[in-house]
Amino acid sequence: MHGAQRRQAPAGDHEALTAAFAGGEAVINCAGPFTFTARAVAAAAIDAGCHYVDTSGEQLAVKDLFDTLTAPAHGAGVSVVPAATDGCVPLDLLASLVAARLGRVEEMRTVHLVGAGGVSRGSLRSLAATIGDVRSGGLVYDGGDWRAGTPGRRGEVLLPGRRAAVPEVVTIPRHVRLRRLEGLAEAGLGERLSSAPSPEVIASLPEGPAERERRAQRFTYLAEAAGAGGRRVRGIAEGSDTYGLTAVIAVESARRLVAEPPGAGVLAPAQAFEPAAFLGFLGAYGVRWAVEDGPERDGSVG
Repeated sequence: MHGAQRRQAPAGDHEALTAAFAGGEAVINCAGPFTFTARAVAAAAIDAGCHYVDTSGEQLAVKDLFDTLTAPAHGAGVSVVPAATDGCVPLDLLASLVAARLGRVEEMRTVHLVGAGGVSRGSLRSLAATIGDVRSGGLVYDGGDWRAGTPGRRGEVLLPGRRAAVPEVVTIPRHVRLRRLEGLAEAGLGERLSSAPSPEVIASLPEGPAERERRAQRFTYLAEAAGAGGRRVRGIAEGSDTYGLTAVIAVESARRLVAEPPGAGVLAPAQAFEPAAFLGFLGAYGVRWAVEDGPERDGSVG
């Protein structure tokens, strides 16, 4: 970018990071694996008076920011919105709209289905850093607390043509009152991820999928909730190019935090942004979404 300054600082040097961010308005952290960088970069952004977003899809790293930096961010008067990604933001916004239509939510399930497409080095490095969490099936929210490695009670996803990855669910209980929340993953996913590629193998791969591969990729995100009496409501978002969409979401999130600060603290996307308006904005980038009443039944998400 013409006229842009380049400032460098190690992620482990708080004073250097804070100085690098000084004078800025917002920080977009793309330096994964976020298990190692998210808290350090977010803490420096807070001390520099900058709003913060990141592109993390790592559940425990996102949860850690809520657990450790909510009070510092509030005290500094800045907004911190982790997981400003294709996988988290549409699901989080849909969950808010689903809950608003349903009223009282008993339980919710989310699904993140991605079709064929290449994987970036960054995604592989995050996988390598969190392989144990992914293999366990991720976090489940049950009875007001998070539990790791709890098998989902329903393992089948009845949507044609795609299978599920582990979805990001950590943000949703921040704004939706519910008893249970789980993200469904494909049966057998953990067994197939017995090990992650070595650092040497990852370094030898292309930086990311080619533009043609990205644009050919398709995704479906689903948030389905059940209420009293068996009533169900679900939200669905569909589109293409998850990596390109993450870039759009991260930049637009930072822009909105600066233009219209939503309030201080560590916030879920639906707390920081008006859900229907942000999803409507994503329509210009090919995202189609809807919230609809579902069948009043027990059974797999479908």
